[in-house]
Amino acid sequence: MVPLSAPIIRSVVITVDDFIINALLAGVGLALLAGSLGCVVVWRRMAYFGDTLAHSALLGVALAVSVEMLPIFGVAVIGVALASLLFLLEQRQELSTDTLLGIMAHSALALGVVVLSIAQRQGSNVDFMAYLFGDILAVSREELVWIYAGAVLVLSLFAYLWRDLLSISVHEELARTDGVSVTRTRFIFMLLLALTVAVAIKVVGALLITALLIIPAASARLYSSTPLQMVVLSVLFAVLSVVLGLASSMQWDMPTAPAIVLAAAALFFLSNLVRTHHS
Repeated sequence: MVPLSAPIIRSVVITVDDFIINALLAGVGLALLAGSLGCVVVWRRMAYFGDTLAHSALLGVALAVSVEMLPIFGVAVIGVALASLLFLLEQRQELSTDTLLGIMAHSALALGVVVLSIAQRQGSNVDFMAYLFGDILAVSREELVWIYAGAVLVLSLFAYLWRDLLSISVHEELARTDGVSVTRTRFIFMLLLALTVAVAIKVVGALLITALLIIPAASARLYSSTPLQMVVLSVLFAVLSVVLGLASSMQWDMPTAPAIVLAAAALFFLSNLVRTHHS
């Protein structure tokens, strides 16, 4: 009896270890992205743009499922299209950016719900709730490859644009005077955010990605004296949030993605208390 059961036990342990390791790797990959880009989002007050991209993610998933594509591709395509449309509309200066974002966010969400209902009537068995709230524990090896491929691409472009992003975050008009291509830099950064949402869709879901972009960066801002230091601390806060969220989920049987966001929020409030105590 023992020789028969031992391989089964080992198989179960390996399976458990595999999905936890996959989840941790996926979370760390997202933390590298969210922690880095989140600093610029905080500096440039682009949280509403992140929300708009998150709302459009449902439309991307629904369209991808309709044409039998991987959802991450649908989210990336819709995100890039939305960023491009916003960029073009901003150039006309007929409406303020927040008004445009409000129109686009709710239009994309409504269209996503319509396409989703059509896909479900056609027999789609995709778990759309997983893309709304994340399903990090179900991340596969193939999805890990896409997550890290996206992270390498986004972070490489982010590093290339770093000085220009700093310049336009400090003073946009002065950066333009110094020869920085403000329009190009802003547009590429919008595209990088769109790709980040696509990478994050399976990990924390469309409704929670903005939180992971903003909260670790806000925590890091309390202790940073230079922009680079803020990026490093933001990534560390994001990674710690992932680890604590996964641990809490395992320990108390909590939904994993919300647990990660709650861990990030707890670290933010704790950081504020510590900073206030020592000031």
